[in-house]
Amino acid sequence: MSGTPGPRLSRRQLLGSSAVASLGAVTAAVTPPAVADAAEPSAIAFYGRHQAGVATAPQDHLSFATFDVSSDASRSDVRAVLQTWTDVAARLTRGQPLAGPTKTTYPPADSGEATGLGSARLTITLGVGPEFFTSRLGNLADRPALLAQLPAYDGDALDPIRSGGALCIQACADNAQSAFSAIHELAQAGLGIIELRALQAGFTKNPTTTDPRMARDLLGFHRTTNNIGWTDVPTLDRYVWVASSSPGWLRGGTYLVARRIRIALEQWGAVSLDEQQSIIGRYRASGAPLSGHRLHDPADLKATGPQGNLLIPPGAHIRVAGIDGNAGQRILRRGYSFSDGVDSSTGELDAGTFFIAFQRDPQRQFGEMLGRLISGDALHRYLVHTSSGVFAVPRGLAQGEHWGSLLL
Repeated sequence: MSGTPGPRLSRRQLLGSSAVASLGAVTAAVTPPAVADAAEPSAIAFYGRHQAGVATAPQDHLSFATFDVSSDASRSDVRAVLQTWTDVAARLTRGQPLAGPTKTTYPPADSGEATGLGSARLTITLGVGPEFFTSRLGNLADRPALLAQLPAYDGDALDPIRSGGALCIQACADNAQSAFSAIHELAQAGLGIIELRALQAGFTKNPTTTDPRMARDLLGFHRTTNNIGWTDVPTLDRYVWVASSSPGWLRGGTYLVARRIRIALEQWGAVSLDEQQSIIGRYRASGAPLSGHRLHDPADLKATGPQGNLLIPPGAHIRVAGIDGNAGQRILRRGYSFSDGVDSSTGELDAGTFFIAFQRDPQRQFGEMLGRLISGDALHRYLVHTSSGVFAVPRGLAQGEHWGSLLL
């Protein structure tokens, strides 16, 4: 995500300008009826029981943004923006331009950034953080009991701007420009009411394979080889989707945890291949566990070598992070790699994993697992967590519903 932002215009300053007055006319012109236009065959449905972008095979590119609610925005202001966001998201995910004034003397309704790129399998997923629920918005009673930020862990170096947020948007697409443009359009639609806080871009997938589970991370190893399957409905129902909840808007939703994890790549690159494989618990070339031969072989945590030593060492990442080491709990991983240039304080690469996980109980499933990883994972010495955020992801919308009516 971005670093410390520059000075922000207040909502009153924004609404007092002629440019934003024009923008208001454009935003108001984004209307639901246009969504009925035919979508591309490859488009991922925006409406449905669950929000898209959770149990969806990962697209190649990510733009993840967090937002604050302006200090002088009213409940009706925020509700109106969330309604507009719904209409914008429905159009963009169908590969359609935004509708608005046609006169060139007005700002264009659509930025034009994604013109000609089609739907790009774009998904736009909304989450709300603990900071969204305030007495000013009159929604304190609607805050889910499990929605709370994670505590600080040993070794964390969390940036307060990158972390937290009242809302988040996860935009994923098959090209980087479509993912970015979705965030840009939504930020424009919320100007002066819902303010952009931080933004993180990410990428994934080895171009030599069409199986996203076989993508490699910046450590050089296969990622998410033991993940929940995107179509494994019983397992998703057990570990990911919230079955019963008060408030009702979360029933059929989930919880999103996002952690920006910088990898000390220079130090990692100085480690022998044998040690790297022992730290991860897998062979780098094939992705097979050290107890097996093929990528998707189950890890045998009891297997020993000729000298009686465990083939998968006690501190190996797959042992500590696996289901056996976490009281049977599982999470749906949907992480992306990032590369944000050079860390000016160290001269080292600022790159790593933007880790995204979905689960029914963020503390019991993810928080407790993270505590075990920090205390017992041999890989942790090469990682620095620089942001953290927990968000409740509402259920999917039916045609005619919008995020404003659901949440406010």
